[in-house]
Amino acid sequence: MKLALLTDLHANREAVSAVLAHARAEGAERYAFLGDLVGYGADPGWVVDQVREHVDRGAVAVRGNHDAAAVHGPLPSMNADARRVIEWTHGQLDAAQLAFLEHLPMQVEEGDMIFVHANARAPAEWAYINARADAVQSMHACVQRYTFCGHTHIAALYHLSATGKAGEFSPTPGVAIPLSEQRRWLAIPSSAGAPRDGDPATGYALFDASARTITFHRLPYDHAAAAARIRAAGLPERLAERLNHGE
Repeated sequence: MKLALLTDLHANREAVSAVLAHARAEGAERYAFLGDLVGYGADPGWVVDQVREHVDRGAVAVRGNHDAAAVHGPLPSMNADARRVIEWTHGQLDAAQLAFLEHLPMQVEEGDMIFVHANARAPAEWAYINARADAVQSMHACVQRYTFCGHTHIAALYHLSATGKAGEFSPTPGVAIPLSEQRRWLAIPSSAGAPRDGDPATGYALFDASARTITFHRLPYDHAAAAARIRAAGLPERLAERLNHGE
């Protein structure tokens, strides 16, 4: 079974379209959306509807901090631009779309997999996994072999041995990484909708459960068009510029 892992879609229609098309071409049989469907971008309704349609067909989706904020109001930790977009986003979504976001689970556990936006240690605290120690804490907080999460907007892969030895990879796009059964794994795909590693390309990861491999993908897409839609919606210029530079 090939599982496409998308996170931090951030209402970016152009990027999400590119990722979904690529995943289908790569043979994805199922999808997991790891939170932050909305925020920053100009097409929240379209992205929510896409995810909702996939969930109706068996996909997994979990709640991100921007999804929660779109329903209940901006979080205190959000900066001025993020708060402005969240308030705008709330007005763009209809009752059914808001209800879908409100009822997204904080995490989903399926067999040897756990799906969560930020971390498995304290999902509702929205703490980032920025280093090996953070990943270890998350892996210790669950029993599953594979943890799939997002939130950082930067691709990473961590592992933990039975003896407690931890390590990490900086994934090379397009290269399948074998996932040893002797280790536990935590994978963070690149953000689909708002990359922050200096590369404007969209991204996702493809987990092959049968082959026990994961491949991180980066794809060019029309980020200039996505930026133009942000400007046309009257959202902060800084958010449009960030798409062009992968910031």
